[in-house]
Amino acid sequence: MNRRTMIATMMTAGATLSIAGRGGAASGGFEITRTDAEWKAMLTDLEYKVMRKEGTERAFTSPLHDLKDAGTYLCRGCDLPLYSSQHKFDSGTGWPSFWQAMTEEAVATKRDWKLVIPRTECHCARCGSHLGHIFDDGPQPTGKRHCINGVSLVFRAA
Repeated sequence: MNRRTMIATMMTAGATLSIAGRGGAASGGFEITRTDAEWKAMLTDLEYKVMRKEGTERAFTSPLHDLKDAGTYLCRGCDLPLYSSQHKFDSGTGWPSFWQAMTEEAVATKRDWKLVIPRTECHCARCGSHLGHIFDDGPQPTGKRHCINGVSLVFRAA
């Protein structure tokens, strides 16, 4: 295979994977389910785009990014406690970041191919709302960075 053919094949495969990976919030048998119309009625346009269509809010736009108060971050879609302020850190990325979820059962994951390279997408385990992504460049003790869209969360002070 010559170089041009290889590049064309890789680009086609990448585009196919990217298109195949597009979609909405995680599918599956979630405890909390709503119709699309119900989600649209309870969420703003941006919240719907992020939580139900796996979009991303712009970096440094969430008021939760710089919040340092003690408390719990809940899923905006179902109020499930997801993250503790004790696990929050400043990753410098522009999104609220945590080195672990409150419990392993609170956040579920799936493989995301939207950017051609695989990433770990995370979503609420109870309602399937998209939260963000998990990367392997966080602080100890986990080495993980849960990079979360602030619009997917609601903060409850301690």
